[in-house]
Amino acid sequence: MTHVLLLRLAAPLQSWGAVSRFSRRDSHSRPTKSAVVGLCAAALGRDRTEPIDDLAALEFGVRADHPGTPVRDYHSVGAGRYPLRPRDLITDHRRAAAVSASTDAATGDTFGHHELAGWYGAPKKIATDPVSGGLVSGELSRTALITERWYLSDAAFVVGLQHADEAWLAEIAHALEHPLQLLWLGRKSCPPSGTIAGDILPGTLSEAFAAKQLLPRQDDVVPGPGRPWAWIQTPADDPGASPVNDQPVSFHPARRAHTTRWEIRTRVAIAPTATEWNIFH
Repeated sequence: MTHVLLLRLAAPLQSWGAVSRFSRRDSHSRPTKSAVVGLCAAALGRDRTEPIDDLAALEFGVRADHPGTPVRDYHSVGAGRYPLRPRDLITDHRRAAAVSASTDAATGDTFGHHELAGWYGAPKKIATDPVSGGLVSGELSRTALITERWYLSDAAFVVGLQHADEAWLAEIAHALEHPLQLLWLGRKSCPPSGTIAGDILPGTLSEAFAAKQLLPRQDDVVPGPGRPWAWIQTPADDPGASPVNDQPVSFHPARRAHTTRWEIRTRVAIAPTATEWNIFH
């Protein structure tokens, strides 16, 4: 006998990066297993260096009750002007030289009024300065970097975690409602709204998805009957199974790794006897 812990992942914004680089941070159309395992690990208070074998062994599925709308965030980093602080002049003699005429002519409390153009941004190519002996940036110019970041707006998903040990699922559920670390839906700018942990139901992922009503929308409109899409983890030899490279192996910063799992895409027929959600915002 297996059991399934149902999770409610809903928020104004979510972002489930699959292939992200600095200049373009994408979002998958649904939560990834890697992200959900990381969410559970954070709730349990685990460090990134700790093993996650027990969490990775959970069978994973996701039901898209409200897929949401993709939103693109236009982002610029660097360039522009910014006011200098006293330590900016003390720690980098090149900045002091660049505004020497302004500082020499100034009287009184004028810090915050001296500005440099094109120097704003994170330090790059840090090295010891031969003049001062301090660590300074070897790249003075700060031309703007344009990035784009993708989110899902007003999405709501039901995630299922299947395991034979009901007590283990109950421990995860308790941790998600009493987390030891901060939780977010893909990115730190996407905190979850309301209750995450739902019921623990006997059976398989398919049976659990059919036994629970659709989530209300973010505008509190109760949805009618429907047949949402679901993606359910399955053995590789299952007909129609597709590979997904989001099976986490380790979150260790020095050797973060994922491998391939398999899933099927199917429609879920919500049962007439499906129960409602208890959601606290």
